[in-house]
Amino acid sequence: MAQHLVVACEKSFYDAPVPLSVFVEASQQLTVGSSRIHVRLRLPMKKTLRFAGNFAELFDVALRLIPSVQAQAILVLIEAPTDWDEIAAKAGDIPVVMAADSAELLEGAEEAGLSAVAIDMPKSSVHDKLSQGLLEAAAEDMLHTGSNVIALFGAFESGGIDSLSIITLKEHLGRLTVRDLRQLETSVPLETLQSVVNLAVEIGREGREGKPVGTIFVVGDQRKVLSLSHPQGFDPVKGYNRKERDLRNARVREGVKEIAQMDGAFVISSDGIILGACRYIDASAQAITLSKGLGSRHWAAAAISHASKAIAVAVSESDGTVRLFQNGEVMLRIEPARRPIRWKEYEYEPPEASD
Repeated sequence: MAQHLVVACEKSFYDAPVPLSVFVEASQQLTVGSSRIHVRLRLPMKKTLRFAGNFAELFDVALRLIPSVQAQAILVLIEAPTDWDEIAAKAGDIPVVMAADSAELLEGAEEAGLSAVAIDMPKSSVHDKLSQGLLEAAAEDMLHTGSNVIALFGAFESGGIDSLSIITLKEHLGRLTVRDLRQLETSVPLETLQSVVNLAVEIGREGREGKPVGTIFVVGDQRKVLSLSHPQGFDPVKGYNRKERDLRNARVREGVKEIAQMDGAFVISSDGIILGACRYIDASAQAITLSKGLGSRHWAAAAISHASKAIAVAVSESDGTVRLFQNGEVMLRIEPARRPIRWKEYEYEPPEASD
């Protein structure tokens, strides 16, 4: 006969009370003689960030600064779950955005009335994480792109909150918001456009292995686009099933970043499936007018968007800028937030000794 035993712990590993949202459960079935016993352990996570000390004091400072700097919200970059309800109660009507590397670390934040963004950049610097958190929040309309934001983060001690920064988003951001994408009169679903644009921005910002990368994504009106383009030879996505060509899959997105180093365009269906890669665009650019300085990649993107109802997204290899083309014109432009520094060994040859 199966029996049930529940064991609960009321304190964290730091001997401090923690909110219910940071408890984890583990279950195990044990056999004792002829009896089976189900044991369910309810334990707090090993690491929590208490809303006290420097964190609470800096949060108070941020609240007092909001009127003078005309800030819209407070963004907090954390590395562990925290006291969501206490933060929400302290903030009152002031919008607060919590940013962390994973959705698991933010579990319970939205239930407490806070906004939450998972940035998935565990190996990046604090500066890059903060930038990505602001970008994600603006892209989801949690923050207005023309507003000021007070950011709290840990710059000196890992796991804590010890720094405050006042950020003007207009000068800091380069990503499109949902509102910007809705202005495009297209049959391509907003979710697909967001996925493609976000991937293009990542390629423009990160490049690949320290090298800048340029590419084109053509989204929607796939039959017309395929008829106005042809493979340059090897198609890296040919033969893969639908799931293995879905841009919503993280592994597929990483594969696209590798393929983007090759010449040619990606053709994306309206529902986010890659239909072809490394394709040469045959559409004529005779009726196209573009500003000086844009190369053949941008002319091809403009031409295919003019000859079809597709949206073309071009990533500039020279500076990482992403441009969205529709009806042969640049409709939206996104500057890269930051490109990584690639360190090289310093080569030094000592002078030859003179006689």
